[in-house]
Amino acid sequence: MSDDVPDPLDRVQWEAWSRKLLPPVQGLGGGLWSIPVPLPLEALRYVLVYALELDDGVALVDAGWDTEEAWRALTGGLAAAGFGIGDVRAVLVTHIHPDHYGLAHRIREESGAWVGLHPADAALLAVRYDDVDSLIEDNRVLLERIGTPEEQARELASASMAMRRFVSVAKPDRLIEDGQRLGLPGWNLRAVWTPGHSPGHLCFADEDRRMLFSGDHVLPRITPNISMHPQQRSNPLQDFIDSLRKVGALDVHEVLPAHEYRFAGLSGRVAHLLAHHEERLDEIEKALRERPGAGCWEISSRLTWSRPWSSFDTHSKRAATGETLAHMVLLEQRGRLVRSGGRPERWWPPALLETDEGT
Repeated sequence: MSDDVPDPLDRVQWEAWSRKLLPPVQGLGGGLWSIPVPLPLEALRYVLVYALELDDGVALVDAGWDTEEAWRALTGGLAAAGFGIGDVRAVLVTHIHPDHYGLAHRIREESGAWVGLHPADAALLAVRYDDVDSLIEDNRVLLERIGTPEEQARELASASMAMRRFVSVAKPDRLIEDGQRLGLPGWNLRAVWTPGHSPGHLCFADEDRRMLFSGDHVLPRITPNISMHPQQRSNPLQDFIDSLRKVGALDVHEVLPAHEYRFAGLSGRVAHLLAHHEERLDEIEKALRERPGAGCWEISSRLTWSRPWSSFDTHSKRAATGETLAHMVLLEQRGRLVRSGGRPERWWPPALLETDEGT
């Protein structure tokens, strides 16, 4: 994949990201504000919440997660824009991961705002945030199925449960469907369903302003995690690829992501992301030509990552194996890999499986 990244539209945001600092609250013109809400995550550092001025208040795109530090940053950002939390009329949630959804409940309690989600993510709320024991068990079963050693499977199954405390569950007041107009005065926002990173991920496009609120779907430097896990659809990487092509066809000048910084050049960034995943598919197929009959866990440990596999913590290993499995499922769908039905599952390029069976 090329090291090229799209041009930043905001030097201040870009410099803050480069220097690992929190960017300032910014008025972006046209009644739009960017409010950085901090995260205690080294890789991401903050989520960009966008405040859209309305006739009688503001609407938010995303919320941040539920900590006092995040709440102070959000309310302070609104104050800098001339608003209080009571002025929030709507919270448009791109997806239900804690850094985007966690504060939605508190915002609604304080303001009476409505909270909107795509139905596919709304359907996951109970098992993801209430019945966590069932989710942990489902994770463990999947991890053992793909060849994770039993002890590590138990550890990895609950790797992200520490983040549960950063979410107060807010059942949606409105379900937002693909193509739906949001009806926000002064804005021509349309929902664009972009499954992949999550089953119900939403972007929001304003064709009049030629801008896209991209959530985690398209970021300027990093690629969102596209993983197979118990709450995913059957082929999340194919979903993601289709969703990339969908937004790549939009007439957009300005992309407003949930992390990093605003940028231009959506179609070019989409092309880089598509190329990256094709290269990853090739790498995995090559690894299985060299190790036919290997499981997903073994193959994950042999791939090229941004840092050594041995340095990965439990959360990183689970994300990495889930992403590897998503690629293997797509290779299977394309006829480039086949898998056994045993436990653990084994994978082969078709020609090598035929050779093994014939010997």
